[in-house]
Amino acid sequence: MSRYTICPEASMSRLSAALLLLGAILLGGSSALTQSDSDVYNRIEELHGDAASFDRPLRQLVRAMRSGDAETIAGLAEYPLTVKANGETYDVENAEDFIDNFDDLVTPETRRAVGRQQYEDLFVNSDGVMMAGGAVWMGAVCDDTACEASHWAIIAINN
Repeated sequence: MSRYTICPEASMSRLSAALLLLGAILLGGSSALTQSDSDVYNRIEELHGDAASFDRPLRQLVRAMRSGDAETIAGLAEYPLTVKANGETYDVENAEDFIDNFDDLVTPETRRAVGRQQYEDLFVNSDGVMMAGGAVWMGAVCDDTACEASHWAIIAINN
């Protein structure tokens, strides 16, 4: 005989409470769960600086993912680029290698997800800016050893 007794009333009341809370969040929204474009912009500025220069490569990437433009996407990447696809991890050495293997490196699901990316749905931390639930990361890459100048680039793809 089990030492633990399951009380169906307690389990159901916890389940009901959890479902009610989830429903309230989904229907009513929660300011703690949503962020505005300016919240995202300010977070980028705070952690990486020069948030204004992020807009152009982001828009280029979203458009290129929608159309499957491998050349544009390759041009936005920093090499070597780590790509996780098809259960494997690849170290892509250059743009030519990326373009030649594009269909294996960037899944249709990732292309669709990034192609629908909304600015307010970006996640920003000290590593960079995550889009499409982690499918693609962009980061501010230093152009010199003092990091006085930088550019935004794709730093990882995780299909």
